[in-house]
Amino acid sequence: MNLANDLSGKTVLVTGSSRGIGRACAKLFAECGCRIGIHYTQDISSAKSLQKEISVESHIFQADLLSEEGCRELVNSAGKTFGTIDILVINHGVWERGDIDKITQQELDRTIDLNLKSIFYLTREALPYFPDSGGAMVFIASTAGQRGEPHYSHYAASKGGVISLTKSLAVELAPRKIRVNCVAPGWVMTDMTRDILSGEYLRQVEAATPLNRVADPEDIAPAVLFLASNFAGHITGEILNVNGGSVLCG
Repeated sequence: MNLANDLSGKTVLVTGSSRGIGRACAKLFAECGCRIGIHYTQDISSAKSLQKEISVESHIFQADLLSEEGCRELVNSAGKTFGTIDILVINHGVWERGDIDKITQQELDRTIDLNLKSIFYLTREALPYFPDSGGAMVFIASTAGQRGEPHYSHYAASKGGVISLTKSLAVELAPRKIRVNCVAPGWVMTDMTRDILSGEYLRQVEAATPLNRVADPEDIAPAVLFLASNFAGHITGEILNVNGGSVLCG
């Protein structure tokens, strides 16, 4: 089985694909000959620069995924443009500090709405566009969803929800031949974490990671690609950890 041949011609919608992990995923799927739906919320210049970097058919879609309507508009726009969605990669999210005695309702709602509730909406709206032959969904969670994270309890709770949702939908959507899996990264050097992952704290994180380094987005994308491909044809409901050994689950 050849990975590029397996995925060539498939339509992939990647949320949050203008930067970070989503961007790395979009580029890797494009290298395998997939048609790419590029989603962004605010930074259209980054979305356009990604489109210039890939040589396959691609279309850019703007949507605010905080709302049910935004999720619906994104999926319908992509589905009608391509005619089908074979692979849905849900990568977008927010990671903001929220001490339990200081967090506001607005901050809590923003994290849960964007990191968890939007997955319900996107999945629901995408189902009519999946072919009868099935397809794959891959969600991006976090080690925080497995072990918790102090000062980010709302984020950890949302990612724990993603993990449970993955397992639930894997069984529910199996009759439709749609596999649902999840990648749980540890620390990844992205725009969202770059300010924190510096200096002495970065050295502490690296020292606590058996592989002695923080991941790049390009370390995460191959795991997503694998789970979306027929190489993982008998894998569903799985949580694939990509964290350098920092959290060992089993």
